Amino acid sequence: MRIGDLSARTGVSIRSLRYYEQRGLLASTRTTGAQRLYPEDAVDRVRLLRRLFDSGLSSETIAALLPCVDTPSEGITAQTLEVMRRERERIDTQISALLTTRDHLDALMAGAADHLARQRDDALAATA
Repeated sequence: MRIGDLSARTGVSIRSLRYYEQRGLLASTRTTGAQRLYPEDAVDRVRLLRRLFDSGLSSETIAALLPCVDTPSEGITAQTLEVMRRERERIDTQISALLTTRDHLDALMAGAADHLARQRDDALAATA
């Protein structure tokens, strides 16, 4: 499939796809006219890359981990396992912070809802 098709199917910009390829995260072949062609499994690969980037992993970290995806029996090393552990700990910390922020937001929303309800009740009492 061509780069525009891959972009449309994954929701990832053409510029990002070119970046992924430049960083060695995604591979394509070229037509005689130098157009990029991607295999069908590139859709899954790009979706994986998006999840990893969205989780805060750098392109360097992703590049270090991809051999574990591509050839698990050969790509896993003590170093890549340590990178995975470190990233998981970082993501756990982010999750904890997000849960705390959500709890604070819930408390603010409850207070705001109570305030609006009191205002409504006061306005109804004033008109009665």
